[in-house]
Amino acid sequence: MKKILSLCLLSIMMMSCNQSKNPFFEEYSTPYGSVPFDEIKVEHFMPAFQEGMKQQTAEIEAIVNNPEAPTFENTIEAMENSGQLLSKVSYVFSCLTGAETNDELTALSMEISPLLSAHGDNISLNDGLFQRVKAVYEQKDQLNLNQEQARLLEITYKDFIRSGAALNEADKNRLREINMELSKLALQFSDNVLKETNQYMLVIDKEEDLAGLPESVIAAAATTAKNKGLEGKWVFTLHNPSRLPFLQYSERRELREALLKAYINRGDNDNEFDNKAIINKMVNYRIERSNLLGYNTFADYALENKMAQTPEAVFDLMAKIWERALPQAKKEAKELQAYINKEGGKFKLEAWDWWYYTEKVRKEKFDLDEAELKPYFKMENVREGIFMVANRLYGLNFKQLDNVDVYHPEVEVFEVSDADGSLIGLFYTDYYPREGKRSGAWMSSLRKQQVLNGQHVHPHIYNVGNFTRPVGDTPALLSIDEVETMFHEFGHALHGLLSKCTYNSLSGTSVSRDFVELPSQIMENWCMHPEVLKLYAKHYETGEIIPDELIAKIQASNTFNQGFTTVELVSAAYLDMFWHVLDKSQDFDVRAFETEQLTKLGLIPEIIVRYRSTNFIHIFKNNYSAGYYSYLWSEVLDADGFGLFEEKGIFDQASATSFRKNVLERGNTDEPMNLYRAFRGADPNPEALLLRRGL
Repeated sequence: MKKILSLCLLSIMMMSCNQSKNPFFEEYSTPYGSVPFDEIKVEHFMPAFQEGMKQQTAEIEAIVNNPEAPTFENTIEAMENSGQLLSKVSYVFSCLTGAETNDELTALSMEISPLLSAHGDNISLNDGLFQRVKAVYEQKDQLNLNQEQARLLEITYKDFIRSGAALNEADKNRLREINMELSKLALQFSDNVLKETNQYMLVIDKEEDLAGLPESVIAAAATTAKNKGLEGKWVFTLHNPSRLPFLQYSERRELREALLKAYINRGDNDNEFDNKAIINKMVNYRIERSNLLGYNTFADYALENKMAQTPEAVFDLMAKIWERALPQAKKEAKELQAYINKEGGKFKLEAWDWWYYTEKVRKEKFDLDEAELKPYFKMENVREGIFMVANRLYGLNFKQLDNVDVYHPEVEVFEVSDADGSLIGLFYTDYYPREGKRSGAWMSSLRKQQVLNGQHVHPHIYNVGNFTRPVGDTPALLSIDEVETMFHEFGHALHGLLSKCTYNSLSGTSVSRDFVELPSQIMENWCMHPEVLKLYAKHYETGEIIPDELIAKIQASNTFNQGFTTVELVSAAYLDMFWHVLDKSQDFDVRAFETEQLTKLGLIPEIIVRYRSTNFIHIFKNNYSAGYYSYLWSEVLDADGFGLFEEKGIFDQASATSFRKNVLERGNTDEPMNLYRAFRGADPNPEALLLRRGL
């Protein structure tokens, strides 16, 4: 017995020792309070998550059991400020599982996800807590709350209702089961896409099969092959910097076909990474969940608290764009077919031909070859251009740091300060593809802006991309699309960095999906503006500023291929909605459903929807379900909003200050349309988007 007690005591002491060494359990003693990535190990996460949930559970119980009458301070604010440790570890875990994951972290995600789902349900379905929130909400008109407090109360109460707080116990239990299953399925979906992306290689061992490819693309493929142990060959992958140039320039039609089909069929290969059964379950669970909560469809549920509010409003927007874009896309297809015929090609235009012949037609019509532009878009120069724009607009300054831990050697960190020298926050950049990084580009936080215990918390924001890598002595030279994406994600970063809110859940990008893309999309307007190009677009070898002739060609080709680009995007938004306006659970044939819906829509076979269902991570993992239309909705706002800068000057200080004060700093402290009107002085004009796209 004594031996058993001694072993138990030793175990407790070891646990205590391990906890004391866990960096999450201490205040970071690092520059700027930054994440000490060098100290964090995989084994630190589970104890930190468990302790974080334990602490928040105790904090919630203290609110529920408070003998004092419910008030805004002892209920709403107390709940808002709970879970600090859980948030701390979640930010870091989310960063790593997105940008630098491995098998251990993936397995840990599967273990932690259902625990977090259950923990969230324990809070949102806690009747004692809900009754206190409801009591405060019912006296809201007598509380003399400021705008941000009133907004927090409104959102908190509605979130409880939307999370099932008013359901009976049987329905609450079923809701818990559904939420847990959905959390696990979403992770599995994303992991399957990542694994299929990483495992595919187009291996070329004959030099003649490189015909048409620029030297920089060939060199990158040789480096990829060497890194994979295939020296002397060339490897192309499904990552954008490898796939897209191959589709644009390769003369080998059968290889273009193989690469594109591998990309679009991710998650649909009837193998261990297949996502069709997962989609079936997720769609049905979402229908059941929505019905439990009193909504006819998942889209009705998801859109209720967005700017669009209803599926009808979304379909109306998409229809107006589709009816202009589809005829333009058909016209472009005919133009490409004519070019094929002129060259003596005896075949019908297919999806794997579109990029290749578009590049040829662009060259013929505008004397513009993207390979001619890339030397002017060295990654570091583009980033410096972004910083210059932020300085000219908002007075921001950026200083690179070498004393802040990073999660990968390619990550760089910058101190961001305001025009008066005061600290704003930290900005991390991570721009190149890796096997541990999911595809795409995104912005997120390692620490969000808020006011906590009377102290302003400075945000730590990061941008992640999958852009063209440096090869040998040649630096990373970006395509126009990559430049636009870098500006886009930095717009999100500004939204997080410049936030001036009290409450974490309202700060920065914590806004509705169809408003969150406004700061990012409006930022894109500066990247190819002639005045801005002159600031940063310098030849990486000579330092020569991009010549006026090239700028003129870029401007002339602005609306080139917009039928394709718009149809590709809008068809994906339609596909998202088609899945989420279903009102009855059923056994779906995912391929057949997708094909039927897109055929009814009139999508031409020469264009493939931007994301097929089985790899549509936005809607089956990243909370854009019934929300992919947001890019279009926000583009209406951004096209109309940038009109103000076009009228007043692209660096007009009054306009920039208005956008900063009324949009970037305000987070979710007011209705999005109120924030937009305060900036623009009027409602947005929907025609602005069509004019922008040349439709």
